[in-house]
Amino acid sequence: MTQLTQIRRAPGSPPTIPSVALECLPLLASALTAAERGWPVIPLQPGSKRPAGHAERACPGTGRCAAGHRTPEERATTDPALIHTAWAHRPYNVGIATGPAGLLVIDLDPVKAEEPKGAPDGATSLQALCERAGQVLPDTYRVRTARGEHLYFTAPAGVRLKCSVDRLGPHIDTRAWGGYVVAPGSTTPDGTYEVAHDAPVAELPGWLAALLSEPHKPAMVPVQVHDGTRAARVALERECAVVASASEGGPNGRNNTLHKSACKVARFVAWGDIPRHVVEQAIQGAGEATGLPPAECRTTISSAMDWVIAHATPRETA
Repeated sequence: MTQLTQIRRAPGSPPTIPSVALECLPLLASALTAAERGWPVIPLQPGSKRPAGHAERACPGTGRCAAGHRTPEERATTDPALIHTAWAHRPYNVGIATGPAGLLVIDLDPVKAEEPKGAPDGATSLQALCERAGQVLPDTYRVRTARGEHLYFTAPAGVRLKCSVDRLGPHIDTRAWGGYVVAPGSTTPDGTYEVAHDAPVAELPGWLAALLSEPHKPAMVPVQVHDGTRAARVALERECAVVASASEGGPNGRNNTLHKSACKVARFVAWGDIPRHVVEQAIQGAGEATGLPPAECRTTISSAMDWVIAHATPRETA
């Protein structure tokens, strides 16, 4: 099952709740708990952070997507009957659509393996940000992720905050409109998501809301790339421009273009001409500039990079 299916029942009759496989029960409970809080949920692939539905580049343009690709955010629901149906037979992980939930979640990530020793992780960067601002974060609901931590806040009324990557500091991402977070109870190869602090969800501090509301456009190309050969730099800048000019939907849509461009530059990473994190950061910015959700960009880029690096042929010589 890759989508939530409406249950057919006679008018006035109670919803029919399907039997649930034993392994699905904890995840079903997690989805229902989120829905009870008013947080719309989506099924994620079992053991993964990726949505169970198809990506934009593979959209058939039929059925639920006849009027255009429906994003995970648009498919999210708090309907208990639909949730029971989705989690009845497969142990889907649980995603919370942060925008419709009225949430702004701060995602603190660890340092990447290729970064220099001593580079700050997300928690360190957030602490430094608070110290510079002379502020202290309020006590709030926290989830221990597979590699870091999620801090949940209610989004300010009247402001449609979007997702961000490293805007508040290194390894500090935010999830709001256009994104989702993995709910507690879900498990990935990196570990299990668990409630770390079961406190009421606090309001997002005004000073953080101001930082996230200021006009900001992700860089479509790196200002300056210091690593790699000239050919790699030129290819990266060219493909970032291609991604940034992509339009929504179709075979030449944003996600499909992002995947193709990432594949083209990934060969230079495989050849050792340019570091992977430099390419990922630049193409991520270009993808976000088109309006694609940060999480979708990361997934698409990572998939393309992994495949090309694993299958790259030796460099051809003249």
